[in-house]
Amino acid sequence: MKTICGIDCSGCSRKNSCKGCVETDGHPWGGDCVAAECFKIGGKKYFDDFEAELIKEFNALGITDMPMVTELCHLCGSFVNLEYNLPSGQKVKLLNDNNIYLGYQLEKQGGKRCYGLVADSHFLLVCEYGCKGSDPMSLS
Repeated sequence: MKTICGIDCSGCSRKNSCKGCVETDGHPWGGDCVAAECFKIGGKKYFDDFEAELIKEFNALGITDMPMVTELCHLCGSFVNLEYNLPSGQKVKLLNDNNIYLGYQLEKQGGKRCYGLVADSHFLLVCEYGCKGSDPMSLS
């Protein structure tokens, strides 16, 4: 499958239902792909600069027990779209299952929980969660 950004999608469990980003102009499953958007605007250099800026912004949040972010991965929204409990008791998902984001998982220093980082060109999301995404808490 051809991709706009050159990533190898052969290991994706959803590849058989994906129409491919070249065929859909960067909208696999009908959603948006932040990497494809960057490559269409300015190629690999634009994407690399964008990714470096996101890493800088995540690290600037100053979350004391979060390790430094050094890299981001392409993440399908359906893999990282956790359900959060609001104070009202309502449960919500903050992401689009069909979008491709940049993000990473970092183990919380001194604990058994993780930080999940997700971003696109409009927002940064940091959440804390337990084993296998249990008990998520949005931090920003």
